[in-house]
Amino acid sequence: MATDLTMLVWSAVLCLALPVTYLVGRAQVPGGLAWGFGNRETPLAVPAWAGRAQRAHANLVENLAPFAALVLAAHASGRANAATALGATLFFWGRVAHAAVYIAGIPYLRTAVFFVATAGELVILAQLLG
Repeated sequence: MATDLTMLVWSAVLCLALPVTYLVGRAQVPGGLAWGFGNRETPLAVPAWAGRAQRAHANLVENLAPFAALVLAAHASGRANAATALGATLFFWGRVAHAAVYIAGIPYLRTAVFFVATAGELVILAQLLG
């Protein structure tokens, strides 16, 4: 499988795995399991890192669809190459770093690694438009 398609698959795996982090945080809170199995009509006080993990996951969900569209368009158009592989790799590792830094609560570094992932998408876009 091509590198950019592999990075797309691993990005999807990351997206599927991230909820586990904040589910652990919710389960550790008194009443958290009952809340999780219930209708969730009342807010649940969770540790700050669990809230950040949920926001990191939501951010990845928002960015995964455009990334997937770019990677798949590059392959469908025959423009996938070493640059698109690099862009996809930047995206994936940028998103891994983004999740880790976001959960850890490091604000400025979080923004920097977000832009690394975005730069990866722009590299792929440049191949599509060039």
